[in-house]
Amino acid sequence: MSIPQLLIHDRRDNVGVVVVEGLKAGTEMLCVVTHDNSDFKLTAKADIPIGHKVALADLKPGDTVIKYGEDIGKMVGPAEKGGHVHVHNLKTKRW
Repeated sequence: MSIPQLLIHDRRDNVGVVVVEGLKAGTEMLCVVTHDNSDFKLTAKADIPIGHKVALADLKPGDTVIKYGEDIGKMVGPAEKGGHVHVHNLKTKRW
């Protein structure tokens, strides 16, 4: 059995969370959707630290980011599918 590298809570999410240390660009990640225990593969486009997010689709500035089935902010920079999503390209809508 393979160990997942990326967890996604809900099928509506457009980002997942890295759950392993040392994820490197080019890694074909095992991605698990915890809501229904389904899985899929996605290639990491960058080195991404544990706890950081990965785009599940191409995201552009202005796009709403959905995590845990909830709006967590908007993109202020781009991220390609498999790319790193964090404070450099994602901001809260609260301020």
